[in-house]
Amino acid sequence: MNGDWLIRGRDGRLSVYWYTQDAVLCRAEHVPGGTWDAPRRVGGEQKVQPGFALGQGADGYAHLVGWRSTRAGESGLVHSTHFRPLLAALDWLPVGHPNKQGERTGTPAVAVDTEGRAYLFVRNRGQGVHTVNQKERGGWNGWHDLKGSKVAEQLVAVTAESGLVQVYATGPVGVLRWLQQEPGGRPVAADPLAVSLAPGTLSALPTSKEHTTLFYTDPEGMLYAWRPDGDPMPLLAAAGPGRVSAVRCVLDGHDCTLLAQRSSSGRVAFAAYPTERESAGLWWTESGPALPAGTRVAVAEDAAGRVVAASLTPDGVLRLARQKDEPGLVLAAWQEV
Repeated sequence: MNGDWLIRGRDGRLSVYWYTQDAVLCRAEHVPGGTWDAPRRVGGEQKVQPGFALGQGADGYAHLVGWRSTRAGESGLVHSTHFRPLLAALDWLPVGHPNKQGERTGTPAVAVDTEGRAYLFVRNRGQGVHTVNQKERGGWNGWHDLKGSKVAEQLVAVTAESGLVQVYATGPVGVLRWLQQEPGGRPVAADPLAVSLAPGTLSALPTSKEHTTLFYTDPEGMLYAWRPDGDPMPLLAAAGPGRVSAVRCVLDGHDCTLLAQRSSSGRVAFAAYPTERESAGLWWTESGPALPAGTRVAVAEDAAGRVVAASLTPDGVLRLARQKDEPGLVLAAWQEV
């Protein structure tokens, strides 16, 4: 999937989303910090294809976007909204195709502005980027071509602290960027970041009202952070393959950025530093059991402001570790739920 798969709803309950066979499944806490309910199917009985996206607005609602077959050899994008973790999500409703019709073109990405409108982004048939967004009073506006060339399949969409939507793509020139300039407007192209990066390692985290920080790994395995007001900053060697999961949290009274990644040893590795102060230094600390290849890792804050780390194996085994009431970042033992 694309986006944060561990989120906290507006009622404080944590929920997780993943794909299996022909459906997106969701599990949620029955009460904040309590036991977890059994998996539930998102969007009714309609079948969807692998590769979905999840975005969350300031209202706490989850927006999901995926592909489903429309006829032989053709697919279309569909959207569902999940208002509460313990309520059924809305049915999958059609959004269309960036090229009007055809096969699946790429994994979508979705971000939600401060008005609760979803912005959908997807690679098109020509390997550029198309976007479509919800109208203020329901329905969708028309598709718009953001251009771009030879972009990789997976995009990164995020809503900045300003409430404006941003989307990033990777390609031969490095990182392509499109930034919304005003509420309700279409994102427009910004200067690309000319760097070499390993495929599938780009992620983004809003770190202040002014900035979104990008994280990526270069082909040699070094993890970098970048903001538009400076040069890319080498942080430390990546713990393992793929992108890092990142969250802002309060540790010992300080605004910190916490990174998590499945390490090459199979365990979950954590590194933290004061937000936007990468020069303070950081290092990996591993936790929990060795997990199989393909396990996804995520970090979030729960309703009580505690860090919660989650791992989800390819066969759907969910494990959680929650922050203890102790100085620093001390996690309780990992528990299968």
